[in-house]
Amino acid sequence: DGRFIVYQNLQGSRMWMLPLFGDKKPFVVLEGPFVKDEPHFSPDGHWLAYYSAESGRPEVYVQPFPGPGEKVRVSIDGGSQPRWRKDGAELFYLSLDGKMMSVALKPGATVQPGTPVVLFQTPITDMQPNIDQYAVSADGQRFVVLAPEGQAPPLPITVVLNWTAGLAK
Repeated sequence: DGRFIVYQNLQGSRMWMLPLFGDKKPFVVLEGPFVKDEPHFSPDGHWLAYYSAESGRPEVYVQPFPGPGEKVRVSIDGGSQPRWRKDGAELFYLSLDGKMMSVALKPGATVQPGTPVVLFQTPITDMQPNIDQYAVSADGQRFVVLAPEGQAPPLPITVVLNWTAGLAK
């Protein structure tokens, strides 16, 4: 809703909120010795998705904002770069082996994540902190993914228009 800006310190151990109203005094929303990155508000502004390495590897979490409430781990086998679908009912993230994942969410007093589902394999082989390596459309149907330099170009796609004209009548 444009009322807050979320940001982090360079070490990634603390996430801050800057209210754009009132006294505009920043406050810590997440802290600890582990790296946290890629914070994103849900479309309704009630949830914050991010990844944290507190389990020993990056995992995606969702927690209520501004709180109170417990964080919920959304990824199962590691993940980073969470992104919300426009309606807030789905969260996308990259698995550690470069698969695009999707998790259905049922927000309420708490968030109830479904089982993560693989959507497709991306060409991303190295997760880059602080670099957006993909973008997703508001409806969650289209993705733009960065491809590392030096990879072979994808095979061409052939699109046949007016194909029904070629059918025998």
